[in-house]
Amino acid sequence: MALTGTTFFFVLVVATVIAMIGTVAVWSMVRGPRPVRWLTHGVMIAVCQLTAISVVATWINNSYGLYASWDDLLGRTDAANAEAMPGPPPSRAQFNHGTRGGMLDTYFRGGRSTLSGQVLVWTPPQYDDPAYRKKKFPVVFLLHGVPGSPQSWLERGGIPGDYEDLLKQRKTNPFILVMPVIDPGSVDTDCSDLPHRKVATWLAYDVPDLVRQKFRTVPGPRGMGLMGFSTGGYCAAKLPLQYPKVFAAGAAIDPDPLTGDPSVLRDPAVRRANAPTELVARSKAPVSLFLATSRQDRLSPPSSIEKFLTAAGPSTVQVRTQLLSSGGHNFHTFAASYPMAFHWLSTWLSGPR
Repeated sequence: MALTGTTFFFVLVVATVIAMIGTVAVWSMVRGPRPVRWLTHGVMIAVCQLTAISVVATWINNSYGLYASWDDLLGRTDAANAEAMPGPPPSRAQFNHGTRGGMLDTYFRGGRSTLSGQVLVWTPPQYDDPAYRKKKFPVVFLLHGVPGSPQSWLERGGIPGDYEDLLKQRKTNPFILVMPVIDPGSVDTDCSDLPHRKVATWLAYDVPDLVRQKFRTVPGPRGMGLMGFSTGGYCAAKLPLQYPKVFAAGAAIDPDPLTGDPSVLRDPAVRRANAPTELVARSKAPVSLFLATSRQDRLSPPSSIEKFLTAAGPSTVQVRTQLLSSGGHNFHTFAASYPMAFHWLSTWLSGPR
């Protein structure tokens, strides 16, 4: 029986009703020693609670498309059957040591945006290797979803562990990974500049300036790219188009619809001015984008990427896509795209030099 859909939900509702009626009907009929009666009553209550919780959890999953199948729920999403979608050819901050190897963190106020927020930075093992002491390193910004935070990458996104595995297998270049908050003050603007909240400026100027000041980084746009999931994926697709002199490449994993979210940017003109599908149609920037989603992800539908590819046809933007056969809008699906996404970024960004 499929995890999503009406049938499974209906079965759970019926099971919940039967469990409740059955408990009321036989409660006083339970016989035996007092410990046995208590244990039986406890099991009956637990069954009622379990079925009721399952109904609520299934309703939430059906509404938001978090898990698309049993394999997805159990973490068995497989990128082996992925396919390409048709498209055109290709401040004064002090960092504190974290608890995860080369992880550092700070909280600072941006000089241009005047916004404040947390920034996590992870440096690869090569960064402190004496053989690399004179090398400068490329940077990849990791943009979280909304709701979410920079810690989402650590707590649920498998970073830096999954990335270190790819690095050991020589499937990616060594990057400095930078995880900034993308909604300072918990106000989501789809990484856009608004009159009184300049989040794009925060991400494209303030945080890059901070990283350049504190770390050995490759200069120019070939030294800086982005990768994000969900809302962060939307931002990873749009920022290189708006700031090609800062970012040469972006990897958008299960991005929000690339035409913009009316609930975030209510003004249609502002929304169109910041929508990746609108931006790419008129772009002359020499940037590259990687776009990935799943056939089963209702929050990041393949049709959104197809519209983007159509709009990108006459532009100078290089686009690569990945379409997974299964997986909902969750970290299992996001992580399935890490190998191709980091490889793509390694292709378009400079290595240590």
